[in-house]
Amino acid sequence: MFRNTSRSYGWIAIALHWLMALAVFGMFGLGLYMVELTYYDAWYHGSLATHKAIGILVALAFVARLLWRVVNPRPGGLATRALENRAAHLVHWVLYGLLAAIFVSGYLISTADGREIEVFGLFGVPATLTGEHQEDIAGEVHEILVWVTMTLVVLHALAALKHHFISRNSTLKRMFRPGL
Repeated sequence: MFRNTSRSYGWIAIALHWLMALAVFGMFGLGLYMVELTYYDAWYHGSLATHKAIGILVALAFVARLLWRVVNPRPGGLATRALENRAAHLVHWVLYGLLAAIFVSGYLISTADGREIEVFGLFGVPATLTGEHQEDIAGEVHEILVWVTMTLVVLHALAALKHHFISRNSTLKRMFRPGL
């Protein structure tokens, strides 16, 4: 079952969900590592290039995930309370908005000097916007957005665990296998 149904997520939605989850945690870890490096550290430039390139690929996966969500039915919520279903829906859209803002701020940091973002030698993303203090301002915004996103991701994961262990419904299980 590749497509979603009104009751269950399909393999593509599940794969995109976990790809994004791994990418978000991986990029967060790489970002924490990068900010501790100095200009003269051996992997300073390599880590920046890797972070930028992966960021572009994750942004493309994000767009694919949003498009997939638009063309597929959204399985109904399993929460017994309407408030829980509304909160879950709101949190998902807030996460999407935060991720989009992270991609934009990362792009603005990376292209502030007018150079394109090179994606592993496959293609480049041109610099279209540059401005005074752009790198500094976008950097501050990027960091704040990342920490807010990670806080919300942890709450999202805790809510999934709550549904699994306390509510004992299949909210978490259906993110691992279609048909549940």
